[in-house]
Amino acid sequence: MFASVYGMTVLGLQAHLVRVEVDVSNGLPGFEIVGLPTTAVREARDRVRSAIRNSGYQFPLQRVTVNLAPADLRKQGSGLDLPIAIGILAATQQCRCSDLDRYVFTGELSLEGSLRSVPGVLTMAIALYRDKQSGTQTKRESQTLSLIVPPENLAEARLVAGLKTHSTSALQRLITSLEGENVFEDEMITQPSQAENASLEHRVDWQDICGQQHVKRALEIAAAGGHNVILAGPPGSGKTLLAKAYSGILPPLSERESLEVTQLYSVCGLQPCNGSLVRHRPFRSPHHTVTKVGMIGGGRDMRPGELSFANYGVLFLDELPEFSREVLECLRQPLEDRELTITRQLGSITYPAHVSVIASMNPCPCGFFTDPGRECHCTPLQIQNYRGRISGPLLDRFDMHVEVPRLNYAELKERRGNNESSETVRERVLAARERQWARFGSAKTNAEMTSKESKEYSRLTPSGEALLQRVFDAQNLSARGHDRILRVARTIADLSGSSDILPEHLAEAIQFRALDKRLI
Repeated sequence: MFASVYGMTVLGLQAHLVRVEVDVSNGLPGFEIVGLPTTAVREARDRVRSAIRNSGYQFPLQRVTVNLAPADLRKQGSGLDLPIAIGILAATQQCRCSDLDRYVFTGELSLEGSLRSVPGVLTMAIALYRDKQSGTQTKRESQTLSLIVPPENLAEARLVAGLKTHSTSALQRLITSLEGENVFEDEMITQPSQAENASLEHRVDWQDICGQQHVKRALEIAAAGGHNVILAGPPGSGKTLLAKAYSGILPPLSERESLEVTQLYSVCGLQPCNGSLVRHRPFRSPHHTVTKVGMIGGGRDMRPGELSFANYGVLFLDELPEFSREVLECLRQPLEDRELTITRQLGSITYPAHVSVIASMNPCPCGFFTDPGRECHCTPLQIQNYRGRISGPLLDRFDMHVEVPRLNYAELKERRGNNESSETVRERVLAARERQWARFGSAKTNAEMTSKESKEYSRLTPSGEALLQRVFDAQNLSARGHDRILRVARTIADLSGSSDILPEHLAEAIQFRALDKRLI
């Protein structure tokens, strides 16, 4: 007795169609699952056996072999419980449905036979819809266009319009629906609240920050061009507060970006299955004791790390020199390429890394080296060792270096009404971004310009060329530092509405490279 049904497994941000083949033959009773199953898939044997029996069906007292094809693809997650159970019931003629090939099943089974939610359903729905649109499926697979999910995942799966999605609460009810007129419980399922995740809201408004006008200007430029920024200053000068407010002046997520962020959070189980997209840009602030795996991802399941969780948002590294050297150096390639490939013995997975990195640091171990009102007690060797924790190549990947001085009493008592709100600044940032999108023909920022695009769109006047040459020779800038100055100058010109980079735009960009001459 043989039967086959379709399920799906998620590896990274890619969902793969799995053909679950079930063979029930004579011999000593046994239940084997082959096809590179992980521990969660192998443990499905006990869950499926109990779920079938407690749903009123008979589990065969014969040799049951389940093959998960393709056999060379690693299968993980508990979402294959449901297709395995359906396959066994079909092979033993307890499920008499003639068109099982029309469905893709996913869901975890409880011991009593009810369906439980699984992560990554949005990724599965996106993969099925794209296969349908591209026509890459075979004639037999092209009929499997209906996705059967647990009730908690129904709203999430229906974020993908154009894909048929159904749900039912228990294995027995699903079999009844398949054998009958394909009437599911979609309308009877109570949909969860679609309230947006409050943890992603940014509560610090731009006008709540007193003083630091030049730092606000720098962060506005960074937001307009997607640049990375490092803030250096004594403790208590407002570096952390400025970084938290920075995410509030970024333009809202586009539909494509929102879907991609929601997809990543769904795969990792960080997004509630409420059928709503993530609308706020992520803000991730890992502690300085974070490990390399926690920062870039990896581990046994090759899960994403903080860098990928901050995709299309902000990665805030508070007290940058306190992070381990190994963690900081692993950021160099993703910051340059905007993506991260994790390669292990089990294979390779690529995660996105379109992030804006905001880092903060003190000028010395005690923090008062640049504070005119406080005396620094650090020795030159201590200061050198402290600053040496940040390598030159990593520092070179920060487009802007901004000094954050300590506030005086008058600035601290500045009236709140004198400052611009985050909404006002966001409008200017969005206008500058729209100029960049029109220039590149896509949702691309100045920080992502290639060398060829920099030469084409960042041309200088003769006086600007002379100024940049003097600074380049005086500060011994690298070629990367040269290009990043041009990109920042291009952003400043976009904020001012100028099509050309004027000398004043270049001069302002150069002043945001303070660490090149002071902290190296």
